[in-house]
Amino acid sequence: MTKDKIKKAVFIDRDGTLIEEVNFLSRLEDLRLFDYTSEAIRLLRDDGFLIVVVTNQSGVGRRIFEESAMHAIHEKIQSDLNLDAFYFCPHLPTDGCRCRKPSPGMIELATKDFPIDLENSWMIGDKTIDMETGFNAKIKTALVLTGYGQKAVRELKRKPDVIAETLLEAVKSITNYELQIANIAEDSFVRNS
Repeated sequence: MTKDKIKKAVFIDRDGTLIEEVNFLSRLEDLRLFDYTSEAIRLLRDDGFLIVVVTNQSGVGRRIFEESAMHAIHEKIQSDLNLDAFYFCPHLPTDGCRCRKPSPGMIELATKDFPIDLENSWMIGDKTIDMETGFNAKIKTALVLTGYGQKAVRELKRKPDVIAETLLEAVKSITNYELQIANIAEDSFVRNS
């Protein structure tokens, strides 16, 4: 890990959250960013967040597509958005690995690679397992209603910190939340001075 200043991070699910949902996406021609994705990433970056994609990619483990196809998709997303990192789990749901969401393994790996302030970090996704990943990592959570979000919102046993129509709306809520926390801390400091 570098000795850089500790930073808050947003861990973002890939399919259905950052990009349009395509079952077992493996072809560049099927990759579609949402119209608002670039703006959402810009707002996060402007607010000082590290931006990390965490994605289950069992299509690799199932041999539906090659790992190189997934890397090509990540390279294209990276060229469009300039994110800080991508972490993926190629394992099947039955493999019992530590990296597959809802385990916090990919988030734990990121904390080894970057100086991350988990207390002020978020998990954004469109599935119940994304919210469970955030809960398991003890970070704040935001569910988007794109992708599988409409289904997930009915299945959740625990409410996320934010429920938003899109990634952009979630990001606006998160950055507003951060501003509110800063204002509360400042008000508290002023009163105690």
